[in-house]
Amino acid sequence: MPNRSIVIHTARRQLELYEENRLIRQYPIAVGKGATPTPHGRYTIATKTLYPGGLFGSRWMGLSIPHYGIHGTNNPSSIGQAVSKGCIRMHNHDVEHLFQRVEIRTSVIIQP
Repeated sequence: MPNRSIVIHTARRQLELYEENRLIRQYPIAVGKGATPTPHGRYTIATKTLYPGGLFGSRWMGLSIPHYGIHGTNNPSSIGQAVSKGCIRMHNHDVEHLFQRVEIRTSVIIQP
């Protein structure tokens, strides 16, 4: 698989997928609310789960920081807002697309 990485811009509420340092796709996201912000830093994809259920939509990609991940949602109207408990929410069709293209240990950079 090509060398891929993820960059998340919390202020723009956007997730970018890179392949060999070239931007190949952008996705709208929801991020953490003021009381539970999405943590900035450098992480990796630590786990991948199909159909985690409930609030997590159709896919879960757990980050190397415990209790945080990139996941789908059962509330698509939340995308584009700061409403989560710190996780990165995506439309289910977008998280399914991303899930197929990243592996465990994929780099994830979360920045303002």
